[in-house]
Amino acid sequence: MKVENLAACPTVDVEDDRTGLSIETLRRALADNLFYVQGKYPGTATKNDYYMALAYTVRDRLLQRWLATREAYDKQDVRIVCYLSAEFLLGPHLGNNLVNLDIYEPIQRALTESGLDLDELIAQEEEPGLGNGGLGRLAACYMESLASLEIPAIGYGIRYEFGIFDQEIRDGWQVEITDKWLQYGNPWEILQADIAVEVKFGGHTEFYANDQGEQCVRWLPNYTLKGIPYDTPILGYHVNTANTLRLWKAEASESFDFQRFNQGDYYGAVDDKTAAENLTKVLYPNDEQVQGKELRLQQQYFFVSCSLQDMIRIHLAEGNRLETFHEKFAAQLNDTHPAVGVAELMRLLVDEHAMPWNTAWYVTQRTFAYTNHTLLPEALEKWSLSLFGRLLPRHLEIIYEINQRFLEQVRQQFPNDVGRIAALSLIDESGERYVRMANLASVGSYAINGVAALHSELVKSTVLREFHELWPTKITNVTNGVTPRRWMVLSNPQLADLITSKIGHSWVRQLGELRQLETYVNDPEFCAAWQQVKLANKQLLAQRILNLTGIEVDPTSMFDIQVKRIHEYKRQHLNVLHIITLYNRIKENPAQEIVPRTFIFGGKAAPGYFLAKLMIKLITSVGEVVNHDADVAGRLKVVFLPDYNVTNSQPVYPAADLSEQISTAGKEASGTGNMKFSMNGALTIGTLDGANVEIREEVGEENFFLFGLTVDEVMALKAQGYKPNEYCDRNPNLQKIIHQLSSGVFSRGDQNLFMPLVDNLLYQDPYLLCADYQAYVDCQDQVSQAYADTDRWTHMSILNTARMGKFSSDRSIRDYGETIWQVQPVPLTLKDYVQADAGLRVDQSWV
Repeated sequence: MKVENLAACPTVDVEDDRTGLSIETLRRALADNLFYVQGKYPGTATKNDYYMALAYTVRDRLLQRWLATREAYDKQDVRIVCYLSAEFLLGPHLGNNLVNLDIYEPIQRALTESGLDLDELIAQEEEPGLGNGGLGRLAACYMESLASLEIPAIGYGIRYEFGIFDQEIRDGWQVEITDKWLQYGNPWEILQADIAVEVKFGGHTEFYANDQGEQCVRWLPNYTLKGIPYDTPILGYHVNTANTLRLWKAEASESFDFQRFNQGDYYGAVDDKTAAENLTKVLYPNDEQVQGKELRLQQQYFFVSCSLQDMIRIHLAEGNRLETFHEKFAAQLNDTHPAVGVAELMRLLVDEHAMPWNTAWYVTQRTFAYTNHTLLPEALEKWSLSLFGRLLPRHLEIIYEINQRFLEQVRQQFPNDVGRIAALSLIDESGERYVRMANLASVGSYAINGVAALHSELVKSTVLREFHELWPTKITNVTNGVTPRRWMVLSNPQLADLITSKIGHSWVRQLGELRQLETYVNDPEFCAAWQQVKLANKQLLAQRILNLTGIEVDPTSMFDIQVKRIHEYKRQHLNVLHIITLYNRIKENPAQEIVPRTFIFGGKAAPGYFLAKLMIKLITSVGEVVNHDADVAGRLKVVFLPDYNVTNSQPVYPAADLSEQISTAGKEASGTGNMKFSMNGALTIGTLDGANVEIREEVGEENFFLFGLTVDEVMALKAQGYKPNEYCDRNPNLQKIIHQLSSGVFSRGDQNLFMPLVDNLLYQDPYLLCADYQAYVDCQDQVSQAYADTDRWTHMSILNTARMGKFSSDRSIRDYGETIWQVQPVPLTLKDYVQADAGLRVDQSWV
């Protein structure tokens, strides 16, 4: 056949099935991944198979950006942020990646045309529970913001086979269930077995002379494990940057002993494999027993050693000298869990790479920066010398050497100040001797930061006071933030759409632009739309509550929510005291007017924390009475949402009317749940603690319900000898509640059930519930008055959202980048797909 005019033929654009975004290409990619990756056809495929096919379809589009990002970093020799964290509470990947790739709607259409439901497939994803709470979720938000701001970064952590436990509530008690998040596979990770590293434990050290006759130290371990890296691409929002989260799994150096197997010892042949894999089996083993403490230290050292070896490999592979290691990497220690990295980097540089001590210390001190996340003395990690020396003998020697040199400098600056020396020492000599990890991190880092303005000042004046006096400019503040992509765009699409309809969509990247909403605060049409969005979100949560707990709640009631880790200092039991107060008012006068409230709790208690678990039982027991009392007539409802995690939290923040941030002043470092609530239009009742202080400053004190003792008042009250029973004796309402708890009113007549909590409140009350009780109840009465005025409440709600720009994790990362890391964005441009260039062409020069 002869074609007369080729020039007249139309040009046909061809899309790559792995990167194309048209509906036809996406449908074809889904079908291919179902067939070729899952090995299923529609007649045999399960819902999980369809989810996996969709996940791989989305991952293909991630990998294009991830590999382009890695190539750009290699070619440009950029400075990289290495975020070292024992926790990364990522949440489900699928929905977030759809938002950040900007393909939510095309994927939804492609699935609909294929007869599938996107929401159902998103619900199939097993959440990787690789964190305990705020610390791990902060790390996840920061990784997403680093990519969104196009800042080169690698997150390093542990690939726990079993993450934080799943929580069930049985007869009101928490029951821990194994979290099997990997049972169906993880489509978002890529195994990188070719860059595995070895990690040593135990044994002893010995001196030897090297070829130059210099005295060196050799570590002869008892056993060696392999660290196997698994990479997860972390994509930024509407950019081409996809950074790497590299999580390490422990394996035995030799997984199978043929000799023992051939001798008939079939179980012994895999003993090493089993023992090795136990190291990364479970997130945060219970450390009440010695074995748990040992495993926790092993976990921390394992991932830090793997990560630092990996960083050195990257640095040397680019042709760099180790003397410039600190110019290539800024390594952020997310709390004290990775602090052993200071000693490990010294060991690697001095022992493994023959670097002189002074040079190695110069590099080490300029590589690390340390984030302090706690003011609680018990949360500042320390390890007994016997345990530390048995597991890490060489590191203990190095810490002794660091300490000797450091304290000599201190003595020169503060001669004869024995108390200062004792406070600054890396070794606690006050009783049983311990290694202080916060001190090690402080000495080995070039910068220290707190995570809220109040917290940072308290760090300077309390837990690290002597370090601040030694280095007055070293401790700075970087207030925490959260990513609006997950916590607004993905979790609250109706509110995001409403905001975008008024101010455009650039607020998602520049959260400060939310201030433009203030011009609509008196617009009746906008306020009505705002109220409708809130009601719709409450209706969704009410249906979820009914499905999970069987409790029917009224979406028009005030949703009063406290969701966070269960801990005495977070004072969930103060919230319960208020619920009982309202209940007692109704019982005294059933006909009185009362603003209907639904009290919603969620959170997990550490398995070994008895009082926290008893607090959960208290919440559910009070709910059992209140929810079924005819006098209450549904005006009060108490709900405990089981298994609180990222997935289950996403419907909670958009539905909240009132955010409970009621920790004892001076105990919460920052908080991030408080930010998520306010971003979604909830009003806060809280103390002047953590980031509450800054939230109140931003939203305006008239839009924040403040109560409680200040930090100074807390300290003064404790100093003069706090007697909680006296507060109880002076307050008839509190006295009545204590009597009800101890007489079995809320425990089916069991007078002993809540006595540990009662005794704690009356005779110890370390978190000052009795002292703050009346101020809290009075403030809650103000909340009820405000909620009864719908227009006023809506006005306050809009202003809370509008003024939350400061609390984006993008702002936090910019602060880190400018004041601590000194890093610059590296924008990426993807090459257009050209079919003629799609073939593989290999340069054989490397063979």
